[in-house]
Amino acid sequence: MMANATFGGRRGVVPIETIMTDEEMVAYLRENGYPEHLVRAGRAGLIARWRKFVEEVELGYPFGLEDYRNDLDLRGIIAMLGLDGDVEGLDRRFDALLTDRGKRVWESAAEDPFWDFGYPGNARQPLMEDLKKEGLTG
Repeated sequence: MMANATFGGRRGVVPIETIMTDEEMVAYLRENGYPEHLVRAGRAGLIARWRKFVEEVELGYPFGLEDYRNDLDLRGIIAMLGLDGDVEGLDRRFDALLTDRGKRVWESAAEDPFWDFGYPGNARQPLMEDLKKEGLTG
């Protein structure tokens, strides 16, 4: 289950030319106030958590909008740490599930990342009800 508070730290950007070791990544997350479960997870754990989220979305995301946004924050952290290349396949799978791409449902990262726009077309009732309440459904 992915539903939990993911984003608690400050939004900073790690310069692209910076290649962090796993130890540096853990130190960065800890120093910037991210939740301990993410700090301990490190690179492999962050990627594994994103994989689990994508799999949940493929099956029909079972949680509400707050949980969904927490899960999108995870992807923002992955981007901030320069790990986009490590999740390209997962991103393609997730991207293929999104509908109503003109609606921004969250701001998890700088710029306009694809994952912040639209929502899973196969989302279950809790997410769909929350999206409707916020005027985000088409």
